[in-house]
This record gives sequence, C-alpha cells and structure tokens, in this order.
Amino acid sequence: MSKVKIGVSMLYSLGEPFNRMVKRLDSEGTRYIEVLDDGAHELNKTRVNMLNETAKSYDLEYTVHAPFADINIASPSKAFLGVTLKRLTKSLYCAANLNAKLWVLHPGAKTGVSQFYPNADWKQNIQSIQELYAEAEQLGVTIAIENLPSKYWFIMSTPDDFHRFYKETSLPIGIVLDIGHAHLENQIKPFFDQLANKIVHIHASDNNGVNDDHLGVGYGTLDYNWFAKTLKKIDCKERVIVESCEHVPESLQKLKNIL
Repeated sequence: MSKVKIGVSMLYSLGEPFNRMVKRLDSEGTRYIEVLDDGAHELNKTRVNMLNETAKSYDLEYTVHAPFADINIASPSKAFLGVTLKRLTKSLYCAANLNAKLWVLHPGAKTGVSQFYPNADWKQNIQSIQELYAEAEQLGVTIAIENLPSKYWFIMSTPDDFHRFYKETSLPIGIVLDIGHAHLENQIKPFFDQLANKIVHIHASDNNGVNDDHLGVGYGTLDYNWFAKTLKKIDCKERVIVESCEHVPESLQKLKNIL
C-alpha cells in the first residue's frame, strides 16, 4: 500500500460560494484537503470554525494555501508590502486555528521596476520569508515555498533558485514542488535529483508545457508514470495534492492507481 497521502486542492471550486465548497468536502474521496485562503474563500473566524466542524465530522486533515491574488512578497512598494504581509499573517493565524499541517507560500515576483534595482526583489523576497517564518514558528505552523514559473516573473522557479535561497538563509523551510510549474521549466527531474530531501509537499496537475493550465492528471504531456516511479524510488511519504481544475475525481483515482 502506498505511503503517499493523496489529497485534493479546492482550487477547482474557487469560483463557488464558500458554503458550497465546504459541503463538497465529505465527498472528495480523500481526507487530505488543501483549502485556499483567497478570493471568495478568504478565511475568517466563522469559516475556520465551519471547516473545523467539518473536519471533525469526516476526519479531514487540512493544508492551507496562502493568499496569492495580487500578492507579491518581493514588492518594491513598502506600502503595498506592508498590506501584503499583514494579509499573509492573518492567513497564518487561520492556518494555526485549523491545525493545518502546512501553509503553502508563493515566492516573490519581479516587477516593472526590477531592472532599475538589481537584486532588490530577491533581497526583499528573503526578508519577507524570514518575517513570515518567524511568525509561523510562534504559531506552530509549518510553512513551505512553492516553485513558480519564471515566465510569470516569479523568482524561485528552478533548483538553482532554491539552492541560492538555502545558501543565503538558515531557515528550515521545505519545498512545495508543483510539478505542473516545474514541467513548464523542464525542471521536474532536476528538482528530484537535486532537492528530493527538501520536498515536503507536492501539487499535481497537468499541462502541455506551455501554459499553467491545471489540466487533469494525464490530460497533458507530463510523464506521470515516471513521476510515480520516482516517488517510489525516493520512498516519498509526503502529501500529493491534486491541483487540477478539471477531471478532479479522475485525477484522484489515477494517482491512487499509480501510487
């Protein structure tokens, strides 16, 4: 029996009212649920209580995806950055109250003025992560950083970027390996070859190597048979979360079959 914990992200239901999303949780076919603290599903005390009651009823285990819309932890605007970090800190408190097993954070991104301030976005990215880590540590929340494609201006997309991060900080922060994002950079194998010991969580979707389409597992060009063999080879025990926006039940079942 696989040691991998196969779960599902509620990303595909982000356009639905929060209450309708919650009602879906008992029929997802897994107890490992990733909720998104964003958009119409932004968390607050009432919603956290609702999720906790649902978790008790159906023996669910949550991870929380931090807000990401209009969020840039490497922003050169101090005013905007202050609002961003305040919003992310609120999310950390919600994750703590959910007893979330992990809080997934997006790295910073370049902006239209990055070329005028070389390396400033990278330095701010690190400083923001350090501040958030300190807050998370006090709350007892484990955080990890997701790889995001450089084509969308993100500054932590390859193993080299993460090597640099680990070289410049001493933070014990793991990687959320989004294999769909890594596929766009042709970096799935390098991540497993170089940083397998840092991978603490995996997002699984598919695409055709061009855009971050969040297709169902097996509906793009990502080699999921190789992926399954690799997870078994490294004896992965982490959560693999389906982050598809279509064919979600089929994606869950495929991963259960191959893992």
